[in-house]
This record gives sequence, C-alpha cells and structure tokens, in this order.
Amino acid sequence: MDTLEKLAVLADAAKYDVSCASSGVNKKNKGGIGNSKAYGICHTWSQDGRCISLLKILLTNYCIYNCSYCVNRNQNDIQRAHLTPKEVADLTIQFYRRNYIEGLFLSSAVEHNPNHTMENILHTLQILRNNYHFYGYIHVKVIPGTDPALIHKIGLLADRMSVNIEQPSEQSLRLLAPQKRLQAILTPMQQINTEILINSEERRKYRRVRKFVPAGQSTQMIIGASKDSDFTILKATETLYKQFALKRVYFSAYIPINDGPNLPALTTAPPLLREHRLYQADWLLRFYKFQAEEILSPKYPNLDIEFDPKISWALRNIHLFPLEINKASYEELLRIPGVGLISAHRILSQRRIAPVSYEHLGKMGVVLKRAKYFLTCQGRYYGEIPSEPSLIRQRLAPAPQATQLTLF
Repeated sequence: MDTLEKLAVLADAAKYDVSCASSGVNKKNKGGIGNSKAYGICHTWSQDGRCISLLKILLTNYCIYNCSYCVNRNQNDIQRAHLTPKEVADLTIQFYRRNYIEGLFLSSAVEHNPNHTMENILHTLQILRNNYHFYGYIHVKVIPGTDPALIHKIGLLADRMSVNIEQPSEQSLRLLAPQKRLQAILTPMQQINTEILINSEERRKYRRVRKFVPAGQSTQMIIGASKDSDFTILKATETLYKQFALKRVYFSAYIPINDGPNLPALTTAPPLLREHRLYQADWLLRFYKFQAEEILSPKYPNLDIEFDPKISWALRNIHLFPLEINKASYEELLRIPGVGLISAHRILSQRRIAPVSYEHLGKMGVVLKRAKYFLTCQGRYYGEIPSEPSLIRQRLAPAPQATQLTLF
C-alpha cells in the first residue's frame, strides 16, 4: 500500500478512540477548491477555548492482544497497515502546511510488545520536534507495560498523554481483555501524575526546565461492552480524578463490532443516550462539587435516561427544596436544576447590590423551565404546582416524539 492507502486504514481504525471527537466529512471536488475526507481529521479544544484540528491516526493496527471489544484484535480478519515514524511525521507536516490541521493525535495497537511500539512513537515525536521543529499540539497514547524511561522521554515531547483504562472494573477487564491487568494500566497513570507534579515544582525554581506533559493526562472507558452499572463507572471515574488528577475521563458507547459470549449482540444499538448522561454526571463531579455517592448509589445504580442527573438527584432529594435564591450559598445554588456555574456567580454578584427578582433570573442565564420548581425568589414560589416529585416529573418529562402514520 502507498502512504495514502495506509492513512485511510489507520485513520479509520482510530475512530473508536473518543479522547477527541472525530468530525470529518466526505465531499467530492466538482471543479472547485479543496478536498475533504471522512477519515483523519478530528477536533479538540484548547485551554483558552479554541477549536484545534488534529490528524488522528494509529501508527499500526497490527496487535498482539485479543480484546473482545476491539476492532483491531488479532483474531479479526481486517485490512492491516503500518506507518513508519518518518511517514507519520511527513504526513503531519504536509497536513499542517496545507492548513488542514494544527496538531497530531497519535495512538497505536500493540505490535510485537509495548516497548517496541512506544519506541516508534518516541521516534515519531523526535522527528517532529527536533528535525522539523514542529511546535504544534501533540496528544500521545501510552501503552500499559511500557518502560518508565520511555514514558519520561515521550512526556518531554508530547503536550498530553493518555492511558486508556477501557473497563471500569478489574472483573470486566479480565472477562473481556484477559491479557490486560488493571494495575498495569494504573502504573503509568501514577508515573505521569507524579512526574507532572515534580516538573511543576522544578519549574517554579528554575526557568529552563523542560515542560512534562503540560496539557495533563486523560483516559477513556468503553460503555456498554460489560454489565457494569453506571454507579460502578462513576465511582471509578471519581477515583481516577482524585488519585491521578486527570484532566478528563472520556466515555465511549460500545458499538457492537465483534461477536462473543460476553458481549452484547451485534444487533444491539450503541448506548449513546447513556453515554450522554454519563458525561453530564461527569460534569457534576468535576465542576458542581457532587460526589459519586450523591448522584447514584447501590439503591439507584443507573442513571435516569429520561432526565439529566442533576434533575434526578433533585427529585430524589426534594426535601432540600425549594431554596431561596437570595439566601442560598454558592454550593447550594449549584444544586438547583437550571442554575449553572456562570448564572450562580451572577446571582451572587447581583445580591451584593440588591435582592434578585424572578424577572432577573432569566437574564442571568437561569433555565427557568427547570429551576422554577426548585427555588423561591423573595419568598415566593413560581412553580405553579405543589413541590412533589411525581408532579414535577410530569411537567419536565420530554414530549413524546411524533410518529408518521401509514395507510398500509
């Protein structure tokens, strides 16, 4: 295969990694300017809010592992390809010069062994940084079992690193990926976190210390391949944030691509709404000061598909509401459905000048359609119905989707 054919194979194989969302489209050039391909280009967000286009690709899809849920497992009869470090570096520079991308997202299946694969990834980064003097954003996947010295060298060249945990429990990992161990995945996470902290302290003392993974680390879980509950997933997510200071835990709805006794049937639809609810719960963990045990529990092990996690929590704890908007603390304001981080700060700022009226709330960004059932404003309740969970659920329930009638 030539380089473009390899690119098509390896970019397509990388689409299941959701650490940055793929958004490429196919458009045929009909005599105009430019071409667009569905593979290869994805988007992520920088710390200052800019949208960055990345070349998203695997170094190879030859793999020694046989994970049940993976399209690249060694038992699958698929087209295989391998790019050399020089080819990946050249592709990155060519795409960058054409203004297609601003950075690189580089992952790989495990060819021969983890060290061999990561040495090729290191060589790719060395060519880009040292030979081509490329200073764009680079995100690299770390393969569990890699020598710590290799991880250290790559961390000095990459902007972000990630180790995919894949399954939220040791039991699920043993069932679906028996060649992998949870501790082997957590070990490089701990190393990266420790080296980031050490590097941060050194940079405070010395100006010329090279940055180590300045954009932090992340990970990914596959949702729906195992029978783990949402409570198990959120508890694992919370633990990862606390122990390893991850920037982000990504959730990937499992797309049935392999047949197996421990996997959902091939006709099973991907749990996309469940994935969405988990992202909403993750947001509550990271920014709204919730604990996993508050959002879910052994009694309520799974998220409500009909309502977002914040509303579900509020309905289960209706005895805490309604809250007076002019007296509630910042932490209490964040617990009100329909009140976000920005609107909570605006409420606090307004209260320093004058009491907040109900008419002000909509202008501050509060979603009154949800919030009015959980707050009072200057002592008045605007919910129009008694503050009872069953009645509120009826009001907030999404309207049923219209169906097309047929004459046949």
